[in-house]
Amino acid sequence: MILPLATAIPAANAEARIIGQATVIDGDTLEIHGQRIRLHGIDAPESAQRCGADGAAYLRGQQAAFALADRIGRRTVTCERKDVGRYGWIVAVCAAGGEDLNAFMVRRGWALAYRQYSDAYVYEEAAARAEGIGLWRGAFVPPWDWRRGVRLAQPAANDNEPGDCWIKGNISRDGERIYHVPGGRWYNRTKIDEGQGERWFCSEAEARAAGWRRAQR
Repeated sequence: MILPLATAIPAANAEARIIGQATVIDGDTLEIHGQRIRLHGIDAPESAQRCGADGAAYLRGQQAAFALADRIGRRTVTCERKDVGRYGWIVAVCAAGGEDLNAFMVRRGWALAYRQYSDAYVYEEAAARAEGIGLWRGAFVPPWDWRRGVRLAQPAANDNEPGDCWIKGNISRDGERIYHVPGGRWYNRTKIDEGQGERWFCSEAEARAAGWRRAQR
């Protein structure tokens, strides 16, 4: 998500540090105590942005948000203000348990180093790219270009993946209900048979509410 930066905002206009339980808005945006916080120096895919891998298109923006939420868990998040955006959003480096979450997102391939504003995470991006993880598993348009209307050529469709609900609710041989998210170890091998009670989910919250548990890998 892009956030135009304002110039010369006095420190008195915003708290230098925000601490609390965070809600993940997307792969580069949090909310703490009602304050929106943009993660400094990184740019993650937009929620509706599709990227290609393994012959299919994936909602990488959703995956990025899931990855950030899973990493934070129930831990308290501390954000150090770096700047303030035009609309009053804090731009910050955020950490949970001492771990730089901005760096985590880039290192795991779920966000890019936002060189327009900072080169702080260029090394993490290079490492993720070399390992072919996250976005780097396939083709994608950088988020800043996607927002300007640039799109990938339409990837080959997987006829076992309907609509925009891409989480697979599978029933094991033992009758256990397990859901698989894109990028998971068994996701691509899992086929959904709705005639056997298996189903698709649009979010992990929906899957859990229906009685499915997340696959361990």
